[in-house]
This record gives sequence, C-alpha cells and structure tokens, in this order.
Amino acid sequence: MRNPSLFMIAGLLLSLAGLNPSSAAQEKPAGPDKTAAAPRYKDATLPIEDRVTDLLGRMTLEEKVDQITGGWEGRVGIVDPTGTFTAEDARKTLLNEWGEEQKFTPRKSAILRNGVQRYQLEKTRLGIPEMFLSEGLHGVMEYGSTSFPQALGLAATFDPALVKRVFTAVGDEAGSRGLGQVFSPVLDIARDPRWGRTEETYGEDPYLVSRMGVAAIEGLQGDEFLIGRHHVMATAKHFAVHGQPEGGTNTAPGNYSERIIRENFFVPFQAAVEEARVGSVMASYNEIDGVPSHINHWLLDRVLRQEWGFKGYITSDGDGLQMLVNTHHVAYNNADAARQGIAAGIDYDLSEGTAFSTLVAQVKAGMVPESEVNRAVRNVLAAKFRLRLFDNPYVDPDATERVVNSEEHRKLAVEAAAKVIVLLKNDKNLLPLDLGKLKNIAVIGPNAADIHLGGYSRDPGQGVSILDGIKSRVGGKAKVLYAEGCKITTAPQGYLGWAADNVKLVDASTQTASIQEAVATARKADVAILVVGENESTNREAWAENHLGDRDSLDLLGAQNDLVKAVVETGTPTVVLLLNGRPLSINYIAEKVPAILEGFYLGEEGGVAAAQVLFGDVNPGGKLPITFPHSVGALPDFYNHKPTDNRSYEFSTRQPLFAFGYGLSYTTFSFDNLRVEPKQILTGGTAKVSVDVTNSGQREGDEVAQLYIHQRIADVTQPVMQLKDFDRIPLKPGEKKTVEFNITPEMLSILNIDMHRVVEPGVFELMVGPSSDKTSTVRLTVTNGQGETGRPPLPPAPAGSESGLVSNFDGGKVAANYGMWIPASDSMNGGKSSSALAVVEPGADGTKGALQVTGEVVSGGQFTFAGALFSPGSAPMQPANLSSKKEIGFWAKGDGKTYTLIVLTEARNGNGNMPALTTFVAGPEWKHFSFPFSTFETDGSDLSGLGFVHVQEPGKFQFEIDQVEIK
Repeated sequence: MRNPSLFMIAGLLLSLAGLNPSSAAQEKPAGPDKTAAAPRYKDATLPIEDRVTDLLGRMTLEEKVDQITGGWEGRVGIVDPTGTFTAEDARKTLLNEWGEEQKFTPRKSAILRNGVQRYQLEKTRLGIPEMFLSEGLHGVMEYGSTSFPQALGLAATFDPALVKRVFTAVGDEAGSRGLGQVFSPVLDIARDPRWGRTEETYGEDPYLVSRMGVAAIEGLQGDEFLIGRHHVMATAKHFAVHGQPEGGTNTAPGNYSERIIRENFFVPFQAAVEEARVGSVMASYNEIDGVPSHINHWLLDRVLRQEWGFKGYITSDGDGLQMLVNTHHVAYNNADAARQGIAAGIDYDLSEGTAFSTLVAQVKAGMVPESEVNRAVRNVLAAKFRLRLFDNPYVDPDATERVVNSEEHRKLAVEAAAKVIVLLKNDKNLLPLDLGKLKNIAVIGPNAADIHLGGYSRDPGQGVSILDGIKSRVGGKAKVLYAEGCKITTAPQGYLGWAADNVKLVDASTQTASIQEAVATARKADVAILVVGENESTNREAWAENHLGDRDSLDLLGAQNDLVKAVVETGTPTVVLLLNGRPLSINYIAEKVPAILEGFYLGEEGGVAAAQVLFGDVNPGGKLPITFPHSVGALPDFYNHKPTDNRSYEFSTRQPLFAFGYGLSYTTFSFDNLRVEPKQILTGGTAKVSVDVTNSGQREGDEVAQLYIHQRIADVTQPVMQLKDFDRIPLKPGEKKTVEFNITPEMLSILNIDMHRVVEPGVFELMVGPSSDKTSTVRLTVTNGQGETGRPPLPPAPAGSESGLVSNFDGGKVAANYGMWIPASDSMNGGKSSSALAVVEPGADGTKGALQVTGEVVSGGQFTFAGALFSPGSAPMQPANLSSKKEIGFWAKGDGKTYTLIVLTEARNGNGNMPALTTFVAGPEWKHFSFPFSTFETDGSDLSGLGFVHVQEPGKFQFEIDQVEIK
C-alpha cells in the first residue's frame, strides 16, 4: 500500500522549488552552435543506438522530458519560407488538426510540417525534429486523404496482400503529409459486438486479426527496418484485452485468465512485435485483474519487452495516465500517475502533457529516478532515428498533392470495397440484377444517399454514395427512384456524426409518412434496394456520458425494421445492403428478404463498388470476420468457444444467424479430395493438408479455403475449432485448384497445464471448408519419439466382429453377431415419431432373411427421425473398438424414399457436435451400398452406433436392409 503522506511531501517540494510542472518545456534553448564539429548523433552512418546514446548525453533534464510529453503542438515555432503560416497560425492549426470540419489540405499540411521541422533543426539547441502523430485506421485522418473501407470490412476480404497494399497507400499519404506515426492498426479481438469500437477491429479471431494486423503494419512501415518518407511508424493498439469489455462498454475491465489472454488477446500483438517489428505500442484504457494497463508491469515489461523483445516505444492512450486519477482511482494526482506510468514502462504521455510534465520536478525531488526518464527518452529518440527524421524530415508539397487521394489510390479503394462485400443470402439468384430486365429501380433507406465512412474519418474531399454509385452504373438504361424511408438519429450524416455529442434516436412513430413514401416508391419499381444498418453516430468510441457508442441490442435501430417490412410487403423483389460497424441481429431480413449483402463501411468509393456487385460486374467473395448472432442474448457467440459452451437456449437456438467465415457467391464451389500427408508425424514434424477447390458454376469468382484445427484430447480444454490458415483464390468457371496448407508445430501447439507452449502427442482434426460451419475433416496423428500418441490403450474388438458381418437375418430373428439392433426415433427426446423392426423373407443377393424397418415421422420437434439403430457395444450406445475395420456396407430396398445413415462416435457426440451422416435411396430393387470410415470422419475406434433412419420428412415409411457389414 502506498503512503499518501509521501505524495504530499512531493507536492510540497514542488511548490517550494517554485516549479510550474509545465514551464520546463515551454522555452526552447538557443539555436545550435554552427561553428562546432558535427556531433555523432548527426552522423547517419552510425547505428541508431550509438546516435541515441550520444544525443541523450547532451540533453538537459528539461529537454529530455520535453521529448516524452504531449502538448507540444501549442508551443511550436516555424520557419516557413513560403509565407503560408505564422507561428500563431501553425499552433492554432495543429491544435485543431482533428477538428471535424477543418480543411487542412494535403499541400498545407506538408508546408506547415516542413516549417516546424525547419525551426527545430535550425533554431533549437540540439536540432531534434518533431514526430507528427495522427490516426490511420482506414486512411489518414486528415482532410482530403483517401478513405478506404473500415477495418472490420477489410478483414472481410480475407486478403492480407490487399490489406498490405491499402496500408502502403495510407503510409504513403501519411508520410507525404509530413507525419511520422499513425495510431493504427487496432489489434483488439472483438468478442462482444455490443462494444462500439467493434468496427475498428479485424474481427473475433486471433489468427485472422494477426494476419491483417501484420499486413497493415508492413504496409505502413515498409519492408525495411528504417522507415522512409513514403511510410510511417505504426502503432499496435490497444494493449491489451480491450475487445471484450464487461457489459460490452468501452474501457470496462477485461478480467480474463492469463491462459485466455495469451491464447487469444495477445496473439496479434505478439505477431506485430515479432513478425512485423512494429515501432510503437499503445496501452489500453481498461484494467486486467484490478491493474490498469498503463501501470501494468507484467503487461508492459515482462510480456511485451522481456518475452517478446519489443524495442520500440510505448505510448499512453489519449489521457490514459490521467484516467489513473479520474477513473481508475489508483493515483492521487497527475504526478503520481506519471510516476507509476513511467515506472511500468510508458514512454510517452499522449495528452496535453499534464502528467509527464511533472517529471522534471519529481526527478529533482528524488521521487522518480532519472534512469526511468532516460529509458523513455531513449525509446522515443530511437523512433525518430528509425524514421530518419534527423537526416531529412522534409517532404515535397507538390508530391504530396500528387500522392494524396490520387487516381491510383481511388482505384485501390474501389477494389478493396468490392472485395469487402459479403453475400449473405441470394434466393432464386435474384442477384446480380439484370439491367436488361429492369425499367425502374428503387433505392431506399437512411444510408443510401450519404457517404458513410465509419469512425476515425475525415472528409476525403470526394466520394460516392450508394445512390450515386447506382445512378452512375445504371446511366440511361433504367430510371432510379429514391426515398429516404426513415431517419436513424439526430446527428449529422456521415463522418460528422462520429463526433456529435448528445445523439438521440429519431422517434420511430414520427417516420410513418416517410415510410409510406418509400412504399409508394417501391411499388413503382421492378426491384427495391434497401440500404439500412447503422451510422457513425450509433456505433463508435464511447468516450463520455454525452458521447456514447456501445449498445445493449443488436437489432436495427429506429424505424428501420418497419421500413423493411413495409417494402417487402409490397411484393417488389427486394435486396438489402447493410452498412454498419458491428454484427446485427437481422432476423426478419434473414427470413423474408431474398437477397442480402453486408458491406460494413465501404469507404469513399463504396457506391462504385456496391453498384459493381449489385449488377454483376464483380462477384462478391467476402467472408464474415465476426459471428452474427440471432440476438444480443446469445453473447458471447464467437465460433472458437470451448466444448462445454454447447447448451441451447430453451425455446430458441444457439446457432448463429450467420457463422464466422460465412459468405456466398454468384457462382458455386466444391471442396473435394481432402487429404493430409503424412498421416502421422512426430511432435516437431510437419505435414501438408490439400484440398481440391472447383468452381462448379457459371461465373468467375473468389473462394476462401479456411483451415481449422482441433486437438481431440489435450492436457487442457481446447476450443472446438480454431482458424489456423486461409487462402482466397480466384477461379474461372470449371477451374479447379489444389489448395495446400502446411501444418507446422506452431499450429499444433498449446499452452499446457504449466503454461508452457508445447506440441502434445495425440490426434488432431484438420477441418477445411468455405466457412466455420461447413467443413470436412481429416485426422493427423502426432507421436512422441517412442511412437506414443498419449492415448490410453484401446480395448479389444468385440467378440464376433472378426468376420466383418454384423447381421444377415437368415435366422429369422432381429439379431447380430455382436452388439444389438433396436428401434430408434425422436421419441427418445420427447418427439412423436415411431418405428418397428421385423425380419422378412427373402433377403438380398440370395439370402434367406432381411430386416424390415417401418414407421412414421411426425413433425413438431427440432429434429424428427425414426428408423433402426445398430449398437456395437455390449449395452446400447456403448462404444466399441472397430479400428481394424475400414468401411460400412449393406444392401437396401424400399419405398423409393431417401434415407440417412448416421454414424455415431463417442468423441464426436461427446463434443456436442452433429453426428456424421450420408444418404442412400431405398428403391424397389435391392442395391448394395458401401461407405469408407473416412466418409464419417472416424477411424472406428469409438463407434457407438449406426442409424438407418428417415429424417425430417413427415409421413409413413418402409425399407429393408440386409447383409450389414463393418469390415
């Protein structure tokens, strides 16, 4: 426990010394001595560490603290030979740099920053350049810069190469404007979509976020360690556990176990440090286990610096140190917050400087070791040397104008937006729209006529709304009709709504006339395109009680559902395009609207891209980077949950509305011939998973092959599946490509009971498919050096199974050589279906008897079925070891209906998964069927039942089976 009297003494010392905490940084020392020999820190040929050491040794305490303290923008001087800015103009502009309506043009931004750097190099004692900071979430947050799709949308591309190209453009625009660093990317794992900042993330999966984050960092910083003027330093934020706050509210605690934190929230940050060499990390506002991140020694020092080897500088979040006083209540005052923060590892006070500016007095009073200040200054100076600011801090204003929002970057914005769009539903192939068959097109909705960029945006100076994009694409081929339909909030439309305070919902009851106008518009049209969702004022960073952004519902806001229902009920074919920053529980839309597109926020060229997709110029290939739940009550609903998170809700379902990784196409794809080679490896070995992906439709399109892994038995519980790799591939009609994934020890490793990362011997399920809810599985066995898998010895095979024959029914009895036959139906779970078993003559293929199965499927349950079950164990559903067998065979005939063969295994059913199954048709003549164990994703070692059943279709049925074999 800290002694409060110690801090009163420190305050007294400060006052006795007559020190104003902020005065030390107010005055700039005299200009450099031009007659002296050039100091070592100005020698660009020396290593950065040597240059920093030399410079640090020349600095006064006041100069050191000035380097690590925010608020300098209001104190800058300027030498501007163009005469564009005076010092006062420069200060006012920089202090209002993020003002929503300030038109800080690309050219002026370059001139101003050149002037400040010229002053720093020519008029200050040591000539230390400034490092200009800005936001770069999906474009530079300054007037005129290209606005690309929002981060959550970029994640939907499942295309890291594209994301790197996007952020290469962002880095070029930022560097060309004289910026040195942007606060991007956001690497938070979004596991509670109530949180208003979900849109800023790359979704719910650690691996996907890590791939997108590494791509963004490499794009921003470039491929070399030294960062040139066409790039900027990236910032990995918010470290850590910021994306699943309690209650879904911004900055709330992230109180999760160290194992959960390391297995999920740390993954993208570790990749950012170890793979992408990110230059800066920002601490998060929240606490973990009672310790705010800004003073968390374990987080900032032990993990980030000692374990991962981070060499960059750690910045506070905006006023994050001050929150230690005002919100967390773990510091008495800003001086105390500064002392705790710098001791924990914070290197820079991102605020008006009210915390770190106290360090001069605290060092002099003996309250803070100067060595801690030196460490922070060293890290910040190293960042400036890495940016080459000491060697050439200037940019070319003419080049700035050519680069920022260039034609090349706008084309990239169109390409990125088109790749973002996810096709969620397309009944009867309503999409793409055929202009040759349309005379009138209705574009309706509160998000149709304005440009929606998402949070952390500024006016790009140009842009295309959905309405304008459709009008431009249609031209004179059809008439485009427009109706707003309803309003959502009282805030200004577009990016201005993000900064609006005291936002109110528009009363849905006041929107009746507007909805009726939309209905009249829809009735005049051949197709209605509804553009609904959210806007920048409804999902955003909640930084105050008068500026909220988190929600307790995921339903459409305001009168939007009423609008959708009214338009659908006109009978006009309807397409819904969603623009939003989080998953929405769009149950009515999912049920009633024939075609649905998800766009998130598409950026300044969103209207162009949306029109390309709507009219078939581009085939959508995006995939959901986050799960869409049926309701907010299903949260948390991330796909990579633990096995015990499998219970359904009474009167409802736990199944998502749309699963992680889901997305359709205007064409169709098939995944075939999944295999792994070799099938068995040592714990340090590798394997290769291959699958053939074929475009089986009529259009060229992109498919995303997704690899998931599950360790069947582990030292500690494992998620039911985890994304480990993916590949977005283009395919022409009829084209087939073999997609290969290399299985590495890292993919198979887990944190064991002792928190050590190891690869355990065992069986791993390798699942590949187009989404998390549609995969096929092969198994990989991993052994230790002695060939052991960690699995207990298997029991012997059942007596009587040696021949492979289960039953031929020639004895006239419902019997088997081992195990037993029993009637099976949904009556076991409260259903009303029924079945009966009897032996009839003759059998198949010249045999004497056959098993006749009769019954009736009665509707009413969630899963209705009836038929026969063979249980191979000594008791019903007791598993048996039939691993020496390879396939299941039988003869069947019957009433011509389609029946289902269900294979039940202990492992699959114990995990709460659906059993493996296939179908067969019991026609009027005997037919032999044979299925290998691989069809059912089993090796036969824990077989608990074979079900021959009729499912879902109500009515009576009758079929016969004979010569049942497991051989």
